[in-house]
Amino acid sequence: MAAWTTWVRFAYHVAIMEFEQPLSVRLPAECEGPLLERFLKAEAMALWTVRSARQQNVPANVYSFLRKHEEDEQKHLAQFESLIGRQPRERDRLPSVPGQWPALAVQIYGYESLGLEFARLLLMLRPDLASILEDEVVHVGFFEREVRRILCGDSHAAEQACASARAWWRRLPRTVGRYLEADVLDPFREHLTVHILVAIERRFVETGLLKMELR
Repeated sequence: MAAWTTWVRFAYHVAIMEFEQPLSVRLPAECEGPLLERFLKAEAMALWTVRSARQQNVPANVYSFLRKHEEDEQKHLAQFESLIGRQPRERDRLPSVPGQWPALAVQIYGYESLGLEFARLLLMLRPDLASILEDEVVHVGFFEREVRRILCGDSHAAEQACASARAWWRRLPRTVGRYLEADVLDPFREHLTVHILVAIERRFVETGLLKMELR
């Protein structure tokens, strides 16, 4: 696992440099608090989603990775709890996730891609949290590989994955809007929204989940 993780981290950083544009605005220091708040909620949701995903019928290699993924999310959540000084609201039950692996793979891939973009924003203000970005790179790289495997396999599973991607993509702008709800982010909201959506669209198009005309 360690050797493969190192390869994914290197390869995916190369991919980021190849087709993602750097953010053209610099966020002021007062944006740090809201971003940390959003990460607290996002990491909690990611942890619960991974736990829910582990209860589904997923490939053996995915189940093994989800165990490590859960450990990473627990570590991240503890970091943000320490930074903010509070814990996220508890849930009575785990979130619902798709029961079919092609749809579930796309959902996790999408939300991990979103987490990666927010990790890149946070890094501008908190370079000491670079390890979180590195973990997000590994997570996205793993699920991108699994999505490509699905798309190159059974045609029904591939179509299911693409249909799930289209549905998830239609919901994404509203999700990004909720993540950027903060007064200090108002001057940057439009630019950040476009930047995040373009970055994820490129990733989905590059992977084969979306076609460019959906833009």
